[in-house]
Amino acid sequence: MPPSPRLSRPLLGLLSLGLALTMAQAQEPAGYLQPSTAIRQVLDAPVPPRPWVSPDQQTLALLDIRPYPSIEELARPVLRLAGLRFEPGPGTPQPLQVLQRLRLRALSQPDAPERTIELPPGGAFHSFAWAPDGQRFVLERRTEQANELWVGDTASGRLRPIAGLKLNNALGQGEQAWLNPQELVVLTVARRGPPPRPAPRPAVQEASGKPSPERNYADLLQSPHDEALFEYHGRAQMVQVNIATGALRELGEPALYSSVSSVGAPGTPQYLLTERLARPFSYDLTWDDFPTVVEVRSREGRVLKELTRMPMRKGVAIDGVLVGPRVYYPSPSKDAAIYWIEALDGGNSNARVPFRDRLMRLDPPFTGEAREVQRMPHRFTQLRFLDDGQQALLTETDRNRAWVRTYLLPLNGTQSKPLFEYAQRERYRHPGVPLMRTLLNGHNVIRTSPQGDIYMLGAGAKPKGEQPFLDRLSLRDGLSSHAFQSSETVYEQPLALLDGNRLLLSRESPTEPPNIFLRDGTGLHALTQLRDPTPILRRIHREFVSFKRADGVEMSFWVNLPPDYKEGERRPTLVWSYPLEFNDPTLAGQISGATSRFARYSGLAPQLLALDGFVVLSEATMPVVGDIRSINDGFVEQITMNARAILDKAESLGYTDPKKVAVGGHSYGAFMAVNLLAHTDLFKVGIARSGAYNRTLTPFGFQSERRSLWDARETYLRLSPLLYATQIKEPLLLIHGEADNNSGTAPLQSERLYHALAGLGGTARFVSLPYESHGYAARESVGHVQWEMSHWLRQHLGDPRP
Repeated sequence: MPPSPRLSRPLLGLLSLGLALTMAQAQEPAGYLQPSTAIRQVLDAPVPPRPWVSPDQQTLALLDIRPYPSIEELARPVLRLAGLRFEPGPGTPQPLQVLQRLRLRALSQPDAPERTIELPPGGAFHSFAWAPDGQRFVLERRTEQANELWVGDTASGRLRPIAGLKLNNALGQGEQAWLNPQELVVLTVARRGPPPRPAPRPAVQEASGKPSPERNYADLLQSPHDEALFEYHGRAQMVQVNIATGALRELGEPALYSSVSSVGAPGTPQYLLTERLARPFSYDLTWDDFPTVVEVRSREGRVLKELTRMPMRKGVAIDGVLVGPRVYYPSPSKDAAIYWIEALDGGNSNARVPFRDRLMRLDPPFTGEAREVQRMPHRFTQLRFLDDGQQALLTETDRNRAWVRTYLLPLNGTQSKPLFEYAQRERYRHPGVPLMRTLLNGHNVIRTSPQGDIYMLGAGAKPKGEQPFLDRLSLRDGLSSHAFQSSETVYEQPLALLDGNRLLLSRESPTEPPNIFLRDGTGLHALTQLRDPTPILRRIHREFVSFKRADGVEMSFWVNLPPDYKEGERRPTLVWSYPLEFNDPTLAGQISGATSRFARYSGLAPQLLALDGFVVLSEATMPVVGDIRSINDGFVEQITMNARAILDKAESLGYTDPKKVAVGGHSYGAFMAVNLLAHTDLFKVGIARSGAYNRTLTPFGFQSERRSLWDARETYLRLSPLLYATQIKEPLLLIHGEADNNSGTAPLQSERLYHALAGLGGTARFVSLPYESHGYAARESVGHVQWEMSHWLRQHLGDPRP
């Protein structure tokens, strides 16, 4: 049987990283190229473990996650169907966040040694999760043909597989519904025969005469064979697993389950809330917009009531919602109610109505009528239950003001009251997010104090830098007080509030790497003792700089000076940025980050180019201020104003050679960079990674743009630098993942811009990264991208070292 046309191609020999076009190739070795030794050492340095406190607050898990997969792993056969990417054998998404090492540490005995859990060889372990009581934990292991469930004992550290179980994560995305600390419901591979064979048939799409403004999505279904494959691999069986005994019990019938949740508390009548996909499927939408049947079931899987059949999300206005019930929430408490949202504006966010959404509630035995709990003047955003079982936090967003408001909501239907509100882009006065805890049914709920207060975790952004905090927020009067706040010189980030007011936190400084500490009445106790994995980064001089652009809007960037930089030198400089929209100029100047932090960078970070001798101005703010409904009409003028302010400030500092400055960015930052090259002469060279350069290919909106191409034709055309390719005189490096699945940034965007520049006699280089998506993952790809950027800057700006 020939291979499916939807499978990604296998890796064959050395991989070429440019298109076989008319581009003039430099004489360089075939295959992947390595960055400088200094950058390679940073890329290969170990990363800090991820901490995860058990629900009973007795144990700290330290997860060492593999930083990069290999290109061979990305080249494994993958199905790309309905917006999903998964391996057909084990049914797991790709790439996985593979667990390399797992360690446990007792929090009741800070001085006790940590224990390493032995991970058996063979396959790839991933998806660690605590059981709700913390006495056990679960892991998944991907092999060539199955995705297994393993159970670990916290006390002994023993790890064992659940025999006879093959998980199905193709569609369920690792859905797990805990009933109690010993039992959970998982989705497994349904009984099935061989996969469907390709049968050539016409693929037909038809418009019904109604508007259907769909965004551009990747990996959509394209044929009846794709539909059959999607159904074959997505079909799953619900199975109840006893992780203590290994006993298995099938629940209900196989279906395309997209969500499974438990309803109610252990020891009381419990139910299951399931969502399953139904035909017809779409060739224009991803799987999560397909028709969905929502059902409440008995604990044994029997359907008790069909709650709704949500139609396909087709024909919904930009920023609109479905008419009818949507967004279901199971109660985590003993009342076992089910909540959902309904639109009161016909799903049209432009309609002028007193109330836009309402929250509904249906109680067991689910035979009566649902009752209204709350009406909202603006669009629903989130519902979070408190652990008292009587209240919740209900959040709405006013899209025209870009404003967020959260209410304290009594679940019995009495009047709610506003608790806090803030602008969407607010940093300095952001209240933080609630501190959560896990119930015995696995649900995460907001933790309350004995006095009925809640705790809020926040970044604590301030003009002098972030100072993370843990606040105590009174639900009676809405007043908050600091339970903890980091200092200006040491960055301490709260992780968990333990019994006895003990605080688990991550602590770092410019010279100390992040380590986990336990703070109690006797002081600080180190739980980890990580050393600096990248001492060479400490030799990069980092400096935070703030300034104003011509109209007075505050701006900032971080200067990264090379280790060998000498005072008075003016070196070639790279400006790296990403535009953000603001409807309030005072918010545009609010900064994030902190000088008290230990410098760590991702593998794709432009700051690493300082190790090759370049001055790097990173995180350069690029505010675009105005009415959110028409903000892009002045996009080019505002990014030009920003760029002039950045260059003026850089020159005044004395670090930058003003005749040798490059601009770069990733995604929307790449879009910004190429527009600056097309509409200004401020920069000498550009780097654009995974961007979009022809806005007619994203005709129904992009980023914060709500208007369609036909509503704002001139804006779309002006913001398409492809149409201004004759004005791009500077050398431009284009990098794109050949499997980019981000909406709007298809690889075609970079291909067409390169073709235009090459055809017009421009200087350009296009690097297509095999198997890579919007963000590049493989060790080989990350290293090669750093080589490409450094080589391009050196080629067109000269050697940065005098």
